[in-house]
Amino acid sequence: MNTIDFSASRVARTALALIVLAAIAMTSPALSANLNAPAAGDAAKGKALYQACAACHSIDENEIGPKHRGVVGRRAGSVGDYNYSSALKASGITWNDATLDRWLVNPSAFVPGTKMFFKIDDAQARADLIAYLKEQR
Repeated sequence: MNTIDFSASRVARTALALIVLAAIAMTSPALSANLNAPAAGDAAKGKALYQACAACHSIDENEIGPKHRGVVGRRAGSVGDYNYSSALKASGITWNDATLDRWLVNPSAFVPGTKMFFKIDDAQARADLIAYLKEQR
């Protein structure tokens, strides 16, 4: 007759229960929405961060990069008096919170062939910058 080690079995059941509870928590719509939600942006902090962007961009004038006033809601590559890359003009992107965030993570990965190379690794910094750009209507 086989002897069952109840203490090992109890540990295994407890571990399994914890794994199941963790899986439920991670897939719960209410919980996962909060875990995957983009950081809330602070436009005042974004304005300060925009100084790094100002090396190539301006809010109201095309410079090395295109002007940013009205960028949120605008189709990528659509400012008439700026010479965009063919890749960006053909991208079909409309700039919103999600597309700007993906762009700022790595522009050349998001749109291969683009001229922009500047990346922002920090999610909060991206959110702050996007909040500032949203105010520039």
